Amino acid sequence: MKTRYWVALLAAIMLVCAGFSIPLLIPDEDAAWAEIISDGQVMQVVDLNTDREIHITTDDGGKNTVTVRDGTIGVTAANCPDHHCMDRGMCSSGVQIVCLPNKLIIRFLGEQTVDSVAG
Repeated sequence: MKTRYWVALLAAIMLVCAGFSIPLLIPDEDAAWAEIISDGQVMQVVDLNTDREIHITTDDGGKNTVTVRDGTIGVTAANCPDHHCMDRGMCSSGVQIVCLPNKLIIRFLGEQTVDSVAG
């Protein structure tokens, strides 16, 4: 009798854990906008549906080229020593893209309205 109890309890725990993990398996919606932050200050808020190339230069000589193409954004050139920011590739959502040596952060934003972009 005790064994059946523990088996049922374990099965219930596994079902609850599986239920909580399902949202983690569903991919995020693609962001419509991204915020480019350099040295702690917002440089630009860009529409990911408008293709362009943005050059960011910091006071201490850091240089990054941020490319927006086909609803994605990524760092396509950087003068940092490790190039982890470039390894991330072109992204449309998810975790921020960070170039730590050049103090650059690209953060994904949800759907923007005219009022929220204008301030």
